[in-house]
Amino acid sequence: MLVDPKAISPAALYQFMISVVVPRPIAFVSTISGDGRLNAAPFSYFIPLTNEPPLLGISINRRRGVLKDTLRNIEDTGEFVVNVVGEPLAERMVRTSGDWPEDVDEFELTGLTPVASERVKPPRVGESPVSLECRRHQVIELGATSFVVGEILLAHVNDQVLTEGRVDVAKLRPLGRLGGDGYSVVRDVIHLARPRVEPRPA
Repeated sequence: MLVDPKAISPAALYQFMISVVVPRPIAFVSTISGDGRLNAAPFSYFIPLTNEPPLLGISINRRRGVLKDTLRNIEDTGEFVVNVVGEPLAERMVRTSGDWPEDVDEFELTGLTPVASERVKPPRVGESPVSLECRRHQVIELGATSFVVGEILLAHVNDQVLTEGRVDVAKLRPLGRLGGDGYSVVRDVIHLARPRVEPRPA
């Protein structure tokens, strides 16, 4: 089978891409509007970009040509929190992904706990094992998508997911996004050491 992006619809291409670029980490983003309304929504076009400075990127598509609340809030306030989705958080995270009206508070809708952040106004999700307080660094328009680049200002890590001071993926049990309504949970980890290559003499 050959897939020619120019020969199929954008919707079909989207379904193809999310079926082969898997699993994808989920940025469960909490924001607050300029007038104080809370919002929480998941995005799986999400990636770390650099650690100097600590930047991450999230692609936020428009919904029927209209800006999503998350993007509007980030543009208005310049701040957001990325909350890691562990397995116990899965069902409530998925519920927040519905096309809820602008005035719906997804925290209240799903029983999530808003916890005050330290360096940004949006609250973090109390049930998340790791939360990253972020400030908008740049928003890049890419076709029908806005690519939000955020700088991590502070990370909150639950001690229960740590082993010897480092995040232990077996304890974190992060959720990954697959195609359609599929998700995966990291439970089995294969360790493969990188080869050590000695530098050649000058």
